[in-house]
Amino acid sequence: MAEQLNSYADLYRKTGPWTTVYVDASTGTVDTLRAGDILPDRVRDVLSGQGISKPDLRAVEEAIAPATGMPAPVSRYVLVRDGNVEVNEVLPGPMTGPEKISVETVPDLLPLIKQRGDDFPYVVAEVGRDGGEIRLQYARRGGVAEEHAVEGDRENLKKVPTGGWEQGRRQHRTEEIWRKNADEIAAAIDKVVRSCGARLLIVAGDIRARELVVDQLSEASRAIEATVDSHTRTGGADPKAFQEEVSRLVAEVWARQQQEILDRLAVQKGQSHPVSATGYGNVVSALQQAQVDRLILEDSSLTGHEAFVLDQEPWIATQKSDALGGRVLGSMAAPAALVRAAALTDAKVSLVPPGVLDPGTKVAALLRWPTGPDVPHS
Repeated sequence: MAEQLNSYADLYRKTGPWTTVYVDASTGTVDTLRAGDILPDRVRDVLSGQGISKPDLRAVEEAIAPATGMPAPVSRYVLVRDGNVEVNEVLPGPMTGPEKISVETVPDLLPLIKQRGDDFPYVVAEVGRDGGEIRLQYARRGGVAEEHAVEGDRENLKKVPTGGWEQGRRQHRTEEIWRKNADEIAAAIDKVVRSCGARLLIVAGDIRARELVVDQLSEASRAIEATVDSHTRTGGADPKAFQEEVSRLVAEVWARQQQEILDRLAVQKGQSHPVSATGYGNVVSALQQAQVDRLILEDSSLTGHEAFVLDQEPWIATQKSDALGGRVLGSMAAPAALVRAAALTDAKVSLVPPGVLDPGTKVAALLRWPTGPDVPHS
């Protein structure tokens, strides 16, 4: 749903032309293999008709090789400029919009942002009394981004009944080893959570180890922690059931954060000087003033609308007379132009499904400062 666009702002500032390719990249069936075989020729034909340079065409052809090793469906987004591949990502899941193969003055990153959705980081820690595995993952990407292993002390790891004073001493020693190992695991978890800005921490594994580790976590980590009652470091755990529980927890975070944003927008309704704007014209005006903190967009509802894109502030205009000091680079679909202006003014973007915003509202924004105030009469 939401995407922090800081990483894309530099791309938007570079001069074109830009070549954008957003296509289905699935492989594994007769139909998809056949489609993958003819894709380079089809892309070449479309782009050649748009006057693409030879270096850019060569870069595109090298970038759109079939995405093997990933379960279908997947799509590929490629962005090329001056013979260099600026972005080349294989994205899991079916395409979220129409295919795009084009040469344009400014890059259109909306297909990539929409396909990624709210690709927030989360951490999964599978712990035991002897150590643990910590994985950094992302909500909308397959696989593991980072993996860390913690090898704890294994000496006297198990309680062995011996009787008398010796048994008590051994048990105390064993408990101390468990706590020491848990402290090391918790410190490693805190480091990963802090470095990636995780929004969710999932702890699974041995029940006693889970308790000890959670007790040692920092306050920030405990605030986002969820425990899964699965002893995942033994052969008896069901990996499918565990993954389903992880997916459910990730979906809950996404839904909760979406609702929080919409609740903030609803609270502003009827305020005399709201910290919000609704409607295409009002939102464009707020973007021109770098007033938008979060753009909330149902992009499909603005189909057919276009906006002018500028080479400097205010970055976007609905008519050329509003360009102020900016040079008009051209026009593009309004949703893509709005997202570009948001990125260039350090705003965040929430893409919402149809029906979430009030009837008749196609775009809204939460602002950095309120509209108004009214000028008092003298």
